[in-house]
Amino acid sequence: MAELKVTLCGIEMDNPIIPASGCFGYGYEFAELYDINCLGTFSFKGTTKDPRFGNPTPRIAECTAGMINAVGLQNPGVEKVISEELPKLKQCFHKPVMANVSGFSVEDYAYTCEKLEKEEQVGWLEVNVSCPNVHGGGMSFGTSPEAAAEVTRAVKAVTKKPVIIKLSPNVTDIVSIAKACEEAGADGVSLINTLLGMRIDLRTKRPVIANKMGGFSGSAIFPVAVRMVYQVAHAVKIPVVGMGGVASAEDVIEMMLAGATAVQVGAANLVNPFAARDIVRDLPRAMEKYGISSLSDIIGIA
Repeated sequence: MAELKVTLCGIEMDNPIIPASGCFGYGYEFAELYDINCLGTFSFKGTTKDPRFGNPTPRIAECTAGMINAVGLQNPGVEKVISEELPKLKQCFHKPVMANVSGFSVEDYAYTCEKLEKEEQVGWLEVNVSCPNVHGGGMSFGTSPEAAAEVTRAVKAVTKKPVIIKLSPNVTDIVSIAKACEEAGADGVSLINTLLGMRIDLRTKRPVIANKMGGFSGSAIFPVAVRMVYQVAHAVKIPVVGMGGVASAEDVIEMMLAGATAVQVGAANLVNPFAARDIVRDLPRAMEKYGISSLSDIIGIA
């Protein structure tokens, strides 16, 4: 019988499948379609200290084998996430959830993580230092080893929960940033967030999205993600959560062979809301096809 269980930063998961932040809301929207408890966990919508309306519209541009988004971290702020979103989430999801946190200063990150530290259902804090869609925050912390390490230390000082730092691919050397986070105390890293992309409307001769540029995701970026996961996983001793263009059970296995302990599914959820569920269901078939009895045995063996 296929063994799908993995352990991420000390927390056992029924399987490695995690819908990615920004592609799964706060869970209860998808719970109207299927029982989301079939998932390993999910990373809820990026949360900031204060409410954010997000970027001006239009925010989405279609691409060949992908999409560009510049939503801009629209969320109600951590206080309302705790008072309104988490109680609704708890009614439909009965496992530890991953809280995705963004900020515009080191103090912002620490404040939001300290608030979420007190929430029993939050299992992991995924600290996003890699959002390419906002000005003056997010990716500005993820392009420097020193800045990423500073955020890591500040968050680790206010929580006992596992801290996973979400890294940007929009850098020359992602390995040095991952190692800096590890040395600063990170319990894990997740990668890759979106690549920076752009589309121009040939009729208007203007950028398609109001923000001009945004995060490029979808199956087109999968080979880049596999390469970066492989590089980072072989350079650090902490767990890696792999993501970027994952759309099938075979993609999950490939990510895990590269070194991922768990695998996030992002843009595929926006194309097919059942994508993550279908991948969980299909994993035993794919494992049998490739002679794999336990997923935890294949992590990083490529």
